[in-house]
Amino acid sequence: MAHNYTAVIKQDAEWWIGWIEEVPGVNCQERSREALIETLRVTLKEALELNRQDAIGAAGGNFEEASIAV
Repeated sequence: MAHNYTAVIKQDAEWWIGWIEEVPGVNCQERSREALIETLRVTLKEALELNRQDAIGAAGGNFEEASIAV
C-alpha cells in the first residue's frame, strides 16, 4: 500500500532545501531539485522504518498491529 507525504521545498541560493510536513525531523538539502526529492524519499523511508522498529521494540512481546486510516 503506497502512502503519500508532502514535501515542502525551496531554493536558497545554490541549494535546494526541503522538509516532509507529516514527519518531524525529515529534512534534507541538495544542489538540485531532483536530487533533493530523491534524498527526501530515501530519508523518509529510513525514518519510517526506524520509527516502526522503535514502536515494535517499545511494545515488547505480546502485541498486534492495526491499520488506521485518516
